[in-house]
Amino acid sequence: MIDLFNNLYMGFSTILSVQNILLCLIGCLVGTLIGVLPGIGPLATIAILMPLTYNAEPIGSLIMLAGIYYGSQYGGSTTAILVNMPGETSSLVTTFDGHAMARQGRAGKALGIAAIGSFIAGTFATFVIAGTAIPLSKLALSFTAGNYFALMVLGLSLAIILAGGSLLKAVCMLFIGVLMALVGADQITAEPRLTYGLQILYDGFDVAIVSMGLFGVAEILRNLETPEHKPFVGQVVGSLLPNRKDMKDSAGAIARGSVLGSIIGIIPGNGATLSSFVSYALEKALSKHPERFGKGAIEGVAGPESANNAAAQTTFIPLLTLGLPSTAVMALVGGAMTLHGVVPGPQVITKHPDLFWGVVSSMWVGNLMLVVINLPLIGVWVKFLKVPYHLLFPTIVLFCCIGIYSVNSRPSDVLEVAFFGVAGYVFHKLKFELAPLLLGLVLGAMLEDNLRRGLILSEGNVWTFLSEPLTLALLTVALLALGAAVVPSISKGREQLVDED
Repeated sequence: MIDLFNNLYMGFSTILSVQNILLCLIGCLVGTLIGVLPGIGPLATIAILMPLTYNAEPIGSLIMLAGIYYGSQYGGSTTAILVNMPGETSSLVTTFDGHAMARQGRAGKALGIAAIGSFIAGTFATFVIAGTAIPLSKLALSFTAGNYFALMVLGLSLAIILAGGSLLKAVCMLFIGVLMALVGADQITAEPRLTYGLQILYDGFDVAIVSMGLFGVAEILRNLETPEHKPFVGQVVGSLLPNRKDMKDSAGAIARGSVLGSIIGIIPGNGATLSSFVSYALEKALSKHPERFGKGAIEGVAGPESANNAAAQTTFIPLLTLGLPSTAVMALVGGAMTLHGVVPGPQVITKHPDLFWGVVSSMWVGNLMLVVINLPLIGVWVKFLKVPYHLLFPTIVLFCCIGIYSVNSRPSDVLEVAFFGVAGYVFHKLKFELAPLLLGLVLGAMLEDNLRRGLILSEGNVWTFLSEPLTLALLTVALLALGAAVVPSISKGREQLVDED
């Protein structure tokens, strides 16, 4: 316990510098804004802004990217409550009772309890990360190359399962991502592979370029094909502070949502969205008056908003302790760490303790910032909803081009972004999920590295992998998970998920 507080003290000492505080504030503000604006999610935003972090210190960059992610959960609730339009999918559940409260003149209380619940859940999740990080990293440090290979296989298997739509299409996208990870100079011999004589491919595919095109530019192209509509934005009515009865009614929901979200966030998948739905269902099941839900029950706002914020933070646990990104956003964050020379995994805590504990501490500071700045700025955020998208997207494209060109000053990088943007748009039209491709690109290099290290250490004996109980267990879980995805009922549900999107 003493070591934990010493580590957190080191983290707060790191975060409490002018530069890091400023970057945390920028991340929270940008995250809130993209949460408010429907159609611009954290994935696309992080992809677009990643090149702008290259000239900053690794810790400052990660603090800002983390702030964008959990800040978007706050912003999504604002429009969900005021205009019945969730800025983020994780805020969809908030519309059920949040907007009903707004129609009853209680929008201020709904916004207030969402902010308070998110802060409490974020604080709890920060301690969960701090408490589980060291035991998990110690376990991971004992992993052999075979264990890591099996862990990467499990991660890639989960990427296939958790993607919506056709299983075959998800597998194809995953293989494309892994093949892209193999393009460029061999890690051991430096011989060019799959470059076809093109010098531009010798360094391989840059995660920032690929993600910016597939998620940033492609998202813009998708938004341009939908007709613009301006939501009706009413006035915030009533006090922003819940009264004693509201707090009493919400206390249990906030506590349950914090615990539930923290647990679900660790599980690979879109934890923030899943946790909000599960929290809402749990609160309705436990309520003595379930008929109130959907008609302005404050618990229906407090629980899901607490759960999605806690989950948004604990999704960092697998990445920072095991080096395994559990979502597409975490794959991007992992890519950003690698580009800054920090390899995600258990050695982050031992080799870069100031970075790890600084990021963890920044989550609490960021949550405090979000509570302080969000409620007074609600009117400002809502005004952004009135900005026509045809005026907004040229600015986004300009930032994309400036950001990616500023890294290496190569016009070819901008052309690559454009290529992957068109490719991402085409893939979406053909109903191919992009997340498996990104996870394949990020995990593919680690998969190859651990496979080759394992084979070198075992002198080419493949059966050495299967002789280790942990490796065998992880590979078995991966096979069982893939087998479950072939079950007709699950496969049908995947197809329906894409059709709804």
